[in-house]
Amino acid sequence: MPRINEHYLNLRAAYLFAEIRRRQAAYAAAHPAARVIDLGVGDVTRPLPPAVVQALHEAADDMARPNTFKGYGPYVGYEWLRADIAAHEFGPRGVTLTPDEIFISDGGKTDSANLQEIFATDCVVGVMDPVYPVYADANVVAGRTGAADAAGRYAGMVYLPCVAENAFQPALPERPVDLIYLCYPNNPTGAVATREALARWVEYARAHRAVIFYDAAYEAYIADEDVPHSIYEIPGAREVAIECRSFSKNAGFTGMRLAYTVVPREAMGGSADGRAHSLNALWARRVNMKSNGAPYVIQKAAAAVYTPEGSKQMRALIDFYMANARVIRDGLAAAGFTVYGGRHAPYIWFRTPPGVSSWDFFDRLLTEVQIVGAPGAGFGPSGEGYFRLTAFGSREQTEEAVERIRARLAP
Repeated sequence: MPRINEHYLNLRAAYLFAEIRRRQAAYAAAHPAARVIDLGVGDVTRPLPPAVVQALHEAADDMARPNTFKGYGPYVGYEWLRADIAAHEFGPRGVTLTPDEIFISDGGKTDSANLQEIFATDCVVGVMDPVYPVYADANVVAGRTGAADAAGRYAGMVYLPCVAENAFQPALPERPVDLIYLCYPNNPTGAVATREALARWVEYARAHRAVIFYDAAYEAYIADEDVPHSIYEIPGAREVAIECRSFSKNAGFTGMRLAYTVVPREAMGGSADGRAHSLNALWARRVNMKSNGAPYVIQKAAAAVYTPEGSKQMRALIDFYMANARVIRDGLAAAGFTVYGGRHAPYIWFRTPPGVSSWDFFDRLLTEVQIVGAPGAGFGPSGEGYFRLTAFGSREQTEEAVERIRARLAP
């Protein structure tokens, strides 16, 4: 029989969100009458903006007419959408991008997992802890780590703890790393990076010839204009940073699947013979080889986000979810929990009661008050003792969830 990729055996038993769904399904099967409120997986619940829906209908009509029908599109995405992204997402922040530096994909998770493919397997990886699990998992199966220890730390990976004691701002690595994963606004903690903090990371990357993978999927939720929305607002970042963004959480595209990655032309990697190579060209080659591009209909829908109506409607979605975040944040704080996040991101991060592990709290929350959340340990070892709730539910369910927790599980 063929030999498997044994690096998969180094992965921890289950992917966080799959395990959450498994436990939720098992509980629902055993308690069919229970009314479970799901604030665990960060999936949106509000309908798509009307401008997006109209664009979907128009694009579907295009596919029904011989003269407007579209087959394979550009593997990297249609230029009109990439130009819109450059003009509307980055131009107002003083960042100049060209369409050939923007690559459209079918989701931020896809890009977050795949970017590491254009780098050597002996690259040393530094990852925020806690953070979105895909960053670590993708590097585990690529062979850059060993197995995880009892605390969940993979051998060979450099962890950058983000805890309340350092205001969820990781220190620079104590040893040289080649690839650095940063996520701001952060999932799960909700923390944001100041301009000064990002400048330190860019300076580090330039000094150590490292590359930063910067996940800005939640940048539209930033409420303080002094907080950078893009790492490219920092001088020198174009040489050392790749930035990922998504339409999932700002425009409600979780079921539509569309995102993009920015790879500046100045960003370089080296080969064994010491020559420099364009990361933009390598990523373009990888996309051309492994993708047929995102669907035309979905890209047309995304372009509608940049119309005046679409922009206003997207903002209303974000405002709705952030109102939910305030309900959760204020309610949990009033109940006696120590609460973080929920100001620049749709995630509320709080401490579990003393002596209660994050997975034990998950089980208590599910079995005692029928609420699904996300245990902090699932995001990394430094997440132990914390818990995440999302603001993506309905207003009614959000308010009810807070009341259930306050009545039954307040510390």
